[in-house]
Amino acid sequence: MAQPTDFKHFDLTVLPASARYKLLTATVVPRPIAWVCTLDTGHVPNLAPYSFFGLMGSDPPIVAFAPGDRADGTPKDTALNIASGGEFSVSLVSAELSQVMSDSATDFPHGMAEATKLDVGLEPGVKIAVPRVRLSPATLECVEVQTIQIGKTRIILGQVLGVTLRADAVLEEAKYHVDTAALDLIGRMGGRGGYARTRDGFEIGRMTYAEWQEREGPEN
Repeated sequence: MAQPTDFKHFDLTVLPASARYKLLTATVVPRPIAWVCTLDTGHVPNLAPYSFFGLMGSDPPIVAFAPGDRADGTPKDTALNIASGGEFSVSLVSAELSQVMSDSATDFPHGMAEATKLDVGLEPGVKIAVPRVRLSPATLECVEVQTIQIGKTRIILGQVLGVTLRADAVLEEAKYHVDTAALDLIGRMGGRGGYARTRDGFEIGRMTYAEWQEREGPEN
């Protein structure tokens, strides 16, 4: 393996937020996209994408995402709705849905139903009252367990109550085997218009300690 000859260090404790954002979103890639649907107090659905998102565990299954604030400092509709109702769905984004997902990031006025304006079909949830995106190949139905506020960063932790998968991507239902490539999901690259596909995957076998010893020799 070639050894790097030089590095540049950036002190995030002294840089402005805009610089930190540019550095981190260009480096921590690819990031899965949480296309989050919530309901306001009038049961109007809100739909918005977030790439500060990830799976945090499986027992219980926990996801985390970070909805920011509007330019005036008020919480976005997603955070407001979860605070009042607790439930939300995360529809993962296929390449087919990439453009309309991006369009739903538009800063629509408070209370406007993005799904209706953008002609995104919704289906009722199974475990929760919040709907999911009909054409999404995979949706997580979640309920908030905790919201953490650290400075201007809001982190919502949600327990996943159920998963809806497109049937053709389920290889063996009894064994819970999923054809990940068939989902054709995309991820975020950078902070603006960059995306990546997830079909270009490869496998790396994980060795046991005994296998490592055999490979390296008994003295190790």
